[in-house]
Amino acid sequence: MKTTDRNALIVFPILILIGLLVAAAGSQGGSRVAGIPVFALLVGLAFLIQWLVFIPAYWRQTEKYFDLTGSLTYIIISTLALFLSAGVDGRAILMWALVVIWAVRLGTFLFRRIQKAGKDDRFDEFKPSFIRFLNVWTIQGLWVTFTLTAALVTITTVNRKELDLVALVGFLVWVFGFSMELVADYQKSRFNADPNNKGMFIQSGLWSRSRHPNYFGEIMLWIGIAVIALPVLQGWQWVALISPIFVTLLITRVSGVPLLEKKADQKWGGQADYEAYKKQTPVLIPRVKANH
Repeated sequence: MKTTDRNALIVFPILILIGLLVAAAGSQGGSRVAGIPVFALLVGLAFLIQWLVFIPAYWRQTEKYFDLTGSLTYIIISTLALFLSAGVDGRAILMWALVVIWAVRLGTFLFRRIQKAGKDDRFDEFKPSFIRFLNVWTIQGLWVTFTLTAALVTITTVNRKELDLVALVGFLVWVFGFSMELVADYQKSRFNADPNNKGMFIQSGLWSRSRHPNYFGEIMLWIGIAVIALPVLQGWQWVALISPIFVTLLITRVSGVPLLEKKADQKWGGQADYEAYKKQTPVLIPRVKANH
């Protein structure tokens, strides 16, 4: 057995354990079905969905449905939470709506992108290995769990709170983040679709203010979700605040910004215009004034 496969075997139960711990913490003070906490039940379902889709994905050696599966998982889990929880109120319905809107938009965008590109080369080294590719799907289950925790706690809790100023603030933060992500993705897609821009990097629109405005928007919208959740959190449910923290760390330290910055440096590093763009434009948090 290869060392990478052996290490992957060690990682797999750790991923499951982390999921179980989050499931236990988020279930405190939550609704139950047949004695089983709805929160824990749905965390388990999030992993199960990934594993079921992994089977044909490994068989066909494809990652085409990876992002789409993740987005559908958000929709399925949040919708089931709404139907299975007791005393659903305005705050829970608001959370459900915001998650579904985000998941439909992002899932559609990512699926169209991979359909056009044909493949995602980030998966090439993982697909041949059963356990490593399985871990990729398992990590997606954990990713869904972490990011959805604040919304899921709010929907499943028995500690109901009417919509208030905190909910309004959170909603406005979400709208700001969602709008920024939407506009940034649209601007980049339009830029890449223009044959005149082939081999060039985008530095117009929101991309003149931040090198990754879409990621900044993603972080902001999950902060908005966490803010809406604040009034209902109690005890171990405060684990819900892991949601925006996890998204921020994932984007800034693991799979988002670092990978794209490395790829961009390999492609345009040393070019005067790109080096000037890097020097003048913040990595993530947009500058108020655009570059001149």
